[in-house]
Amino acid sequence: MKSKFYQYIQDLQNTITSKLEAIDSKATFQEDIWKRPEGGGGRTRVIENGNVFEKGGVNISGVHGKLPESMQAYFKVGDVDFFACGLSLVLHPKNPMVPTVHANWRYFEMYDKQGEIIDSWFGGGQDLTPYYLFEEDAIHFHQICKTACDNHNPEFYPKYKARCDEYFYNAHRNEGRGIGGLFFDYCKTSETMTMESWYDFVTEVGDSFLEAYTPIVEKRKDLSYTEAQRNWQEIRRGRYVEFNLVHDKGTLFGLKTNGRIESILMSLPPHVQWVYDHQPETGSEEEKLIEVLKTPKNWI
Repeated sequence: MKSKFYQYIQDLQNTITSKLEAIDSKATFQEDIWKRPEGGGGRTRVIENGNVFEKGGVNISGVHGKLPESMQAYFKVGDVDFFACGLSLVLHPKNPMVPTVHANWRYFEMYDKQGEIIDSWFGGGQDLTPYYLFEEDAIHFHQICKTACDNHNPEFYPKYKARCDEYFYNAHRNEGRGIGGLFFDYCKTSETMTMESWYDFVTEVGDSFLEAYTPIVEKRKDLSYTEAQRNWQEIRRGRYVEFNLVHDKGTLFGLKTNGRIESILMSLPPHVQWVYDHQPETGSEEEKLIEVLKTPKNWI
C-alpha cells in the first residue's frame, strides 16, 4: 500500500503543478529534491511572484525510521518504526478576491521490531480560506467535496465537513480559519472499509482538488482590488499563520520528526500584517466574512 500511495502522490503532484503553471502563465514551480538523514526524503515544488500565485507549494514526502520519542508518547506506543508519506499544498494568490487553499493527503504505517505492520491509516482533506466571501464559490467547493464523498459513503461528507470546521478553528480568536471543506484522519480497516477502499476514497478526494479550486481561481483572478482590500488580505493572512504555528498537527509532526524546515514552513505567506485590535467597518464586506467565520455554515 505504501508504494502504491507514494506513486499516486508523485503523479498527483505532477498533475497539479502543471495545471497551476498553466493558470499562472508567468511563474513556474522550482523543484527541490531533499533527503532526511534518518530516512526518506521528498520533492518540494514552490511557485513565487507569479501573475496569479504570490507564493505556493505543492510538496510530497516519504519518510521512515524510528518513531521519535515525542511521537511515541503522542501515539501511545513504545519503541516502533514508522513510514509516512503524503502530498501537502498551500496556495496564496496575489489577488485578495481569490481564496487561499490548503490540501493534504497522507498515509502512515507503524511496525514492530520484526518489521510487521502493527497499525496503518489514511488521512487528509482540503479547505478554502477566502478574504472576500463569494457564496457561490463556497457552494462550488463544498459540492465537489460532497460528490467525491458520496461516491463512497453518504455519511462521509457531513462527518468530515464537521471535523474540518472543528479542526481548522483558531480557538484563541473564536473564529474559523476559513469556510472549511473536508478533514479526515485515522482512516483504518473497519467492518465496512478495507485499506483498499480507503485508498479509493482518499485518491478520489485528491483527484477532485483541481475541479474544486481552479474554477474559482479562473473566475476571480482578474477582478480589480484596492490597496485597502490588499491590506485586509494581509491582516487575514496573519490569522492563517497563527493557526499553522499554534494548532496545526502537520506542522508540529514535521518539527518533531526532524522534517525539512523549508518544506514545513512553505505554507506561510510572503506578505502579512498584524494590526493591533483591527476591526472591520460595520456593514462592510470584511465584516460579512468575519460573521461567517464565527459560526460554521452548511453551504449545501
